[in-house]
Amino acid sequence: MDRNAPRDVNGTTDGRRVYLDKQSPAAYRALVHTADAVRATAAEAGLDRILVELVNLRVSQINGCASCLDVHTRAALRAGETTRRLGVLPAWRDTELFTARERAALALAEATTDPADRLAQDRAYRAARAVLDDEEISAVIWVAIAINAFNRVSILSRHPVRATATPSPAVSATASASASAPAPLPVDATA
Repeated sequence: MDRNAPRDVNGTTDGRRVYLDKQSPAAYRALVHTADAVRATAAEAGLDRILVELVNLRVSQINGCASCLDVHTRAALRAGETTRRLGVLPAWRDTELFTARERAALALAEATTDPADRLAQDRAYRAARAVLDDEEISAVIWVAIAINAFNRVSILSRHPVRATATPSPAVSATASASASAPAPLPVDATA
């Protein structure tokens, strides 16, 4: 690799990635249909929108998916999540800001994202059993599986997060959160 080759804004020298969603639309549509089923499963299990978005965000933080973080931060704000809780989400274990249900869901999401850590899986399941029923546990894990898949599509495609017009200070976070999603990822895991 030529160290002096021109680099694009992402630091790559090739300047071009395949947008997996555009290159293989049938496979991407199948993933979107899976996300629709996961969204329905979460709703049927009684998971509220904020809990689902916390799972989406935590998994996307672990994976470093800028596009999904952008989409799901805005979705969480629209659902009524606070900026304070979003700001401390990476350190959720060190706060008192999350309910027992949310903490159990976040632990399951982390264990799903790193399935090789069997001890973390066992701890997450034990904590989940104390506050979630089987339907809720299954739904949380499916949400984490779905967002992990979308993270990989976005990361490997290098879907951009584009700047938008900066709202005036008088505009609420909720209003700014309703701005359109960045192209080219039109649909996300449980958005």
